[in-house]
Amino acid sequence: MKQQTVYGLRPVMEAVDGGLQVERVMIQNGAGGQLLGELKGKLAERGIPFQYVPAEKLNKLADGNHQGVVATIAAVRYHSFIDMLEGFGERPLVLLLDHITDVRNMGAIARTAECTGVDALIVPDHGSAAMNDDAIKTSSGALLRLPVCREKNLKTVINLARQSGFQVVASTEKGSVHYRDVDFRQPTLLIMGNEENGISPELLRLCDTRASLPMAGSVASLNVSVAAGVMLYEALEQRRR
Repeated sequence: MKQQTVYGLRPVMEAVDGGLQVERVMIQNGAGGQLLGELKGKLAERGIPFQYVPAEKLNKLADGNHQGVVATIAAVRYHSFIDMLEGFGERPLVLLLDHITDVRNMGAIARTAECTGVDALIVPDHGSAAMNDDAIKTSSGALLRLPVCREKNLKTVINLARQSGFQVVASTEKGSVHYRDVDFRQPTLLIMGNEENGISPELLRLCDTRASLPMAGSVASLNVSVAAGVMLYEALEQRRR
């Protein structure tokens, strides 16, 4: 499935009403009117992110009269974490990506996650890399097979996971627990942080364990996709034993 672009007020409205997996909506700066107000209300109701952009950007994306509105349809199908909880096995492994912004990092992590038996991938609905063709290509198609949950409130997801019997593990260079000392045989929600700032403080406070990878060089941290690979393969190895 490839990412598609829909433009024009009525077509975008129909895409939203029709239940398509709308990735995000871009609205021209200064645009207004009753129909646009109605569209914004629907976007807010369904948790679909939108942003205001210059007209020049919309002109590049649309082949015709965009009427100040362009929507991108996600190339992957999104799920709800709360809906997936009942379908997990006895010891699920779920990966939460806290605002990973690089498309290739997103694809590489998804590829490793699928290879290591991760049950679902969780991303925020704002400030995360788009699930576009580049991400799917980098993931070798894993993003089309691995369930992806796009959630509005990551803190709510973490609290729900804890209430459902998950241990919540943060992968952070600030962690005091060696990553091999984490018992990944339990139901686990593993959190990987943003490329620049790591895991946000408000999410770190909700974690049961802060696990770190040993470092011998002068560079302070690994690329997030590499770190995710190390953590996930440790989980796979423990579960196979």
